[in-house]
Amino acid sequence: MLILQPLPTWVAPVPAADGDAVPATSDVFDARIRIGDEMMRARRLGPDGGAAPTAAIVVLDDATPDRLEALARYWRGLRAPPAPPDPRVTPQRRQRLRQMLRAVDARLERESYRAIATALFPKHHIEAASWAGDALRETTIRLARDGMKLVHGGYRDLLKRPRKP
Repeated sequence: MLILQPLPTWVAPVPAADGDAVPATSDVFDARIRIGDEMMRARRLGPDGGAAPTAAIVVLDDATPDRLEALARYWRGLRAPPAPPDPRVTPQRRQRLRQMLRAVDARLERESYRAIATALFPKHHIEAASWAGDALRETTIRLARDGMKLVHGGYRDLLKRPRKP
């Protein structure tokens, strides 16, 4: 069954001071639930029904596909923990994000790109004479540049899926 209605006012998130749970009203409860290694945010409406069936409300907007994927992961995690990993962040992307943040930290400490490359890629010997044409130089510059984009607000787009126009 599909029920469509305008977005209720109670859907807006209630900020959590301690990050665990916030009783918004006597009938609304925000929480972060651990399923395996994953933390999921949830909002329960009304009194705890115990064994009663639970419904999920999904807002229909540009992020609906992401919400449906999160709901499916949540459901699979409840049925057979642990929850499957988030498919939007591959291990390769996670490694690159880690390198980007390390490059940004080093640049903010006024380290040279060569010093950053030496720290990020310790197995590669970087000669001073060949540094200007080294592929690691370009990689390091890109990591620092893309990391600065994350720091300046790009992190908001990390979990958005690419959409076809």
